[in-house]
Amino acid sequence: MRFNRHQFVYSVPWNLFLLTAGSLLFAVGFKAITLPHGFITGGISGVALLLYYLTDRLTIGVWYLIVNVPIFLVGWKFVSRRFFLYSLFGMAVSTAGMDLITFTIPVHDPFLAVLSGGAIMGAGCGVILRSMGSAGGNDIIGVILNQKFNLRIGSYYFFFNVVLFSFSFGLLQVDLVLYSLAMSFVLSQVLDYCLSIFNQRKMVLIISEQADSIAAVINQKFNRGATFLHGQGTYTGLAKKIIMTVVNNYEVKRLEEAVFTLDAEAFMITENTFNVLGKGFSSRKVY
Repeated sequence: MRFNRHQFVYSVPWNLFLLTAGSLLFAVGFKAITLPHGFITGGISGVALLLYYLTDRLTIGVWYLIVNVPIFLVGWKFVSRRFFLYSLFGMAVSTAGMDLITFTIPVHDPFLAVLSGGAIMGAGCGVILRSMGSAGGNDIIGVILNQKFNLRIGSYYFFFNVVLFSFSFGLLQVDLVLYSLAMSFVLSQVLDYCLSIFNQRKMVLIISEQADSIAAVINQKFNRGATFLHGQGTYTGLAKKIIMTVVNNYEVKRLEEAVFTLDAEAFMITENTFNVLGKGFSSRKVY
């Protein structure tokens, strides 16, 4: 039976696994590194942490649950019921993880704590958002903005945290706020990397007198499609066939070898592209 990637990605067990693994990873970075150093994580968890510092009542997990209620109602209305239910599960695992994890990772240097805490929590968020749900909070708002306006989730996280941390200067030590801002930047970068790592592709334009032979190699050897763009040389005035194709990162050097073996005078342009939708690549994500 042929493996159906689309069905697998949308399957309930796979999404529950991603939500559980990502939520627990985030909780480890939060409770084992961030909290012992007194940092603010940012996002809705940062709001919950700030409320905990201010009131010293309830637990961080309970504050996180309370703040999330109105945001979940927005997710139900503007995304989908499936996204809402998956996010509810993700938030439950995150909340349980925050309350149940009691160990600390002995990172004593604040700068190393910024790097390690931001990287672990960013990876956790990235794993969560690879699923069809979220862990609630800022994830829901980030997904809505990404779906409606193509705003990168990591970038939104960072801008939100800049605003959040500006309210923390009068409540916390300046050094802690600045460390927290640096950790937020690390988190946002790791998050965006985790979301794009499996979607990175290379768009290649090839100008050659052997265009038909090169296109045949792309079709047969690489099992990729290609498109002829018809152009004209500005110097010779002759018609040109320009090949446009998309390959993954591992195929670029093999394609380069194939092209210049057939035509040593070929002209090859390679561009980074981070989201390719269509047969043979990624499918459009529908929450």
